[in-house]
Amino acid sequence: MVSIVRFAGTNCEFDMQYVYEKLLQIPTAIIWHKEKSLPRETKLVVLAGGFSYGDYLRSGAIARFAPIMKAIKAFGDSGGRILGICNGFQILTEARLLPGALMRNHNLHFISKATPLRVACRDNVFLHPHTQDEIISLPVAHADGRYHIDEKSLEAMQESGQILLRYVDNINGSIDSIAGICNKDKNIFGLMPHPERACEPILHKRARYAAIRHTYATQAAPKPAASTQGLAMLESIYKA
Repeated sequence: MVSIVRFAGTNCEFDMQYVYEKLLQIPTAIIWHKEKSLPRETKLVVLAGGFSYGDYLRSGAIARFAPIMKAIKAFGDSGGRILGICNGFQILTEARLLPGALMRNHNLHFISKATPLRVACRDNVFLHPHTQDEIISLPVAHADGRYHIDEKSLEAMQESGQILLRYVDNINGSIDSIAGICNKDKNIFGLMPHPERACEPILHKRARYAAIRHTYATQAAPKPAASTQGLAMLESIYKA
């Protein structure tokens, strides 16, 4: 079972539930943030995207104190797999389940577009379906996506294969162009791009339509996300 956590302000939980239940035929449960335990059948915990608690103080700063977080931390400490996407990634860093922090984008703007990414390390259950240095494309939608960490910790992460994805074009000013990471034990994962938004061909068509409109307005079309590149990631982290 995939336990998808819903905080006040989460808005991608049903997208994630759709992918796992309808596309991958994997059972799910939506877990309210005031719960104090996870279902016994839980194999994967997902912290979906959104704006938990309105992003007040800092993105994810309030959510880290939710009652369910104690159970999530215990789940991760025991080797359970946890995935944080966008706001979920921010929550995991605030809760110190992942190193570093997510800060305001360098241009101070909200960024929403399909973005090319380079696979930095595939030696993990999340990116195992991909090849080393493969270029993939996933949508992003964030204002606080600039990853930061001190130089010494960054070097340690590089050596231990904790950097999973890098932006081909560093869209938000992240250190080392980092778009996604994992913990040292490689059972807790976080990324700013949204794989659940690149799981069906129809989403690719919508991205192409958005690109056409963008081209008309600016004469510079972004690349649309490949149709199902996110699906393999979400399946692998559960089944691998």
